[in-house]
Amino acid sequence: MARAPRDEGVVTVGRTRIGSILANTIGVLFALLMLFPVYWVINTAFKPADEVLALDPTFWPNHPTLANFTSAFKAPLFLQDMLNGLIVTLLAVAGALVVGFLAALAIARFSFYGRKAIILVVLAVQLVPFLALLIPLFLMLQTVSLTNSLIGVSITYLVLILPYTVWTLRGFISGIPRELDEAALIDGCTRAQVFWRIILPLTGPGLVATSVYGFIQAWNEFIIINTLNSPAKQNLMAWLLQNQTTRGTAWGPLMAGAIITSIPVVIFFLIIQRNIATGLTAGAVKG
Repeated sequence: MARAPRDEGVVTVGRTRIGSILANTIGVLFALLMLFPVYWVINTAFKPADEVLALDPTFWPNHPTLANFTSAFKAPLFLQDMLNGLIVTLLAVAGALVVGFLAALAIARFSFYGRKAIILVVLAVQLVPFLALLIPLFLMLQTVSLTNSLIGVSITYLVLILPYTVWTLRGFISGIPRELDEAALIDGCTRAQVFWRIILPLTGPGLVATSVYGFIQAWNEFIIINTLNSPAKQNLMAWLLQNQTTRGTAWGPLMAGAIITSIPVVIFFLIIQRNIATGLTAGAVKG
């Protein structure tokens, strides 16, 4: 490492030119390695069937086509499964945010018996493989007639993402200075007004970040909805399985469907990415 000249008693440490070039080269190579599978999916989606199955792979379609995307949209249950996925995901994320936020608020702001135990339980639940609970879950939902229903899957996804939601939002709420609550109460606000005017707005970044995680996890889930529901009440992840048959795999339509499936997640992230910020409470309390 090369040391820069001293400036008013401050010594800055920088990277040599060779070190910078080497680090940037490694970063670019790593990025290309990570992006290559994405590129190959896009490349395959625009290839006709004969080019996809050719013995010599090509890194660019010789005859680009949109037939794979057209066949995906015209496939049975595609639009229905897309709608099912949106309904299940939005219900699960909305429910997890409401329940998780209230639970995190209680844990972060109130003292009660068993509080630390609840925190440990929330953390421990995340360590349990959810697939280990799949059979008991199926039996429970069958008892209340919620198998093969979007509501049953929504509740399951809600439970799946709830521990992470509680754990994350607890950290955001704990980061809000209690002095803000006390100042608002002194000014005449009620507990409910403190919640709506202080805690909820300042926890906005946490709610946004948690919703991104919940949306991705619920939207991309495959095994649970494929096990509990019939093909008419599944999501696009389960629909992609239909491209694999006993005659082989339709790689073109499969890759096109994978691209279409990823679009809602990208759109959701682009809509809320401006709201992902931290440090809104910095400087709120001077002391």
